[in-house]
Amino acid sequence: MAKNNKRLRLLKIEKKMIKFFLIMILLFPVISVFSKATLANINIEVEKLRKAIKIQENRNQSLVMKVNELKSFENIRLAVEREGLVYNSNNIRVITKD
Repeated sequence: MAKNNKRLRLLKIEKKMIKFFLIMILLFPVISVFSKATLANINIEVEKLRKAIKIQENRNQSLVMKVNELKSFENIRLAVEREGLVYNSNNIRVITKD
């Protein structure tokens, strides 16, 4: 009789282990699909952000070019002449440290 009780206990533990592994086998594909779908959504978000960053970089580059064009010496000279001022390079002195 003692042998049968041990065997029954092992069978209960074995049944629990079998149930656990069956549940894991059934849940693994579901978890795998869910994680892959989540990863795909994150990749889509990353690509959207990269596109937005690229657009903003292009805008920044365009603005930098406009600023450089507006601060060019020729534009400043034209604006000064329009206001009636004169650029006199003879008044410029270079100071050197001896």
